Amino acid sequence: MKRNIGLLFILILLSLPSFAQNNLQSINQSLRYSRYSRISLKVIPIKTAERTFKLQMLVEKIEEEPNFDDYLFSYTIVHSFDQRIDDEQVIALDQDMLKKNTSGHFYFEETVEIPSTREQAYVIFRATDTRQEDEYVYHADLISPFVVDQPSFGAYFGNDIPFDQNFLNAEESLLFKSDQGVSLYRYFYPQDFPIPLPPMETKVPDIAKETEVINEGDFLLNVPVSFDKSGYYFIQKDTTTASGLLIKTAGKSFPKVSTWEEMIQMVAYISTRKEHEALLAAENKKLALDEYWIRMTRDEEAAKKLIKEYFRQVEFANILFTDFKEGWATDRGMVYIIMGPPQEVYFNLDKETWVYLSEDSNSKITFTFARVKNILTPQYYTLNRSRAYQPVWFKTITAWRNGRMVF
Repeated sequence: MKRNIGLLFILILLSLPSFAQNNLQSINQSLRYSRYSRISLKVIPIKTAERTFKLQMLVEKIEEEPNFDDYLFSYTIVHSFDQRIDDEQVIALDQDMLKKNTSGHFYFEETVEIPSTREQAYVIFRATDTRQEDEYVYHADLISPFVVDQPSFGAYFGNDIPFDQNFLNAEESLLFKSDQGVSLYRYFYPQDFPIPLPPMETKVPDIAKETEVINEGDFLLNVPVSFDKSGYYFIQKDTTTASGLLIKTAGKSFPKVSTWEEMIQMVAYISTRKEHEALLAAENKKLALDEYWIRMTRDEEAAKKLIKEYFRQVEFANILFTDFKEGWATDRGMVYIIMGPPQEVYFNLDKETWVYLSEDSNSKITFTFARVKNILTPQYYTLNRSRAYQPVWFKTITAWRNGRMVF
C-alpha cells in the first residue's frame, strides 16, 4: 500500500508543469487579475513559532461547481525572487490533503519551518487548469523586508473558512482564532482618501499629517466580532509591536457601486476637470450623470453599454486592489479601470510590473508600481509616474469617451 501511495505522488509531480529554469520574478501572474478566471488563489500565513508558519491556501470557486480533478495544485517555498525553482522543490497537493471543500472554496493547510540561515522566505501557490493549461499563481511573503511580522492569529468566516477577501461589508462579523492568548485589540480609522492623480502627473500629492484613530478596546478570541462602520480596522495581539491584521470595511453593496455620489467620484478618471466640477456641484446627481454619459457618447444605447462596462471595471478593481483604500481609488485600481487587465504581470521584491500590448503595434506599454513598506498591509503599491504615459493615457480615455474599450 505504501508503495502505491508513493507511486501516486510521483505521477502527480510528473504531471505538474515544470518549474525548471524558472523563478518567482519570471512567472507571469496575469490570471490573478483576469475578468474571466475560473478560480482565484490566496495564501494567508499565520506565524505559530519564531520561524514556523501555518499556510492557509485557499482556492475560491468562481466557476460553477468546479471539479477538483480538473486542476493540479502545488506549492513551494523560495528564499528570493530570483531563486531557481527545481521540480523537486514543488509539493503536490492532492484531494486527500484538503482541509475543507465547501461550496465556495477548496482549502489546504500546511505547516512549514524556515531554516534560521534564511533571511527571506516566500510561498508560491500554483494551480494548473488541465483543460486549457491556464496557470494560476499567487505568492505571499513569510519573511521579507516588507513585512514587519506575520500575525499569530487568523480571521475566519462563520463556516471556519479563513477570511480571504480584501474587504468586509459593514455590519458583517468575523471569528478570530489563535493558539496564543485569549483576546485581541482593535483600532478604527475613519479616514477618507483622495483619488489618485493621473499617471503622467509627477507632482507629489498632499498627504494628511494626522490620522484619526479610535481605540475600540479588546475582544475575545473564538467569539464572533461585528464590524459596524465603514473605514478600516487594525487588529493586534500585542499593541507594543507593529504587527497586526488590516480589515477594510465598506458599504453593504460593495464592491458594486450603490449611490450617485459614488459614481460621480469614480468618473473623474475619464472626465475633464470642468465636467467633474459640474457633476460635483449638481443638485440632481442622477439627472446630471445621465446627461453626462449621453452628451459624451452622443448615443443613448452606447451610453448604457459604456456605463455597464465602466462600473464593471470599478467592481473588479474593488475586489482585486482594496487595501485601506477602496480598490478603485488605488493606483493599481485606476490603471486597471482605464487600461483593463494587463496581459503580463510580474513581481519582484520591491515592485510589481504590468505589461500591455499596444492595440495597433507590436510595442509594449509598461506600468511599474513601487512596493512601499506599510505596517497596515504588505501589499501596498504606488505607481511610478511619468510624463511619458500622457499619449497612451489620453488615447485610451478618448476611446472610453467614444464608447469603446481598448481591451
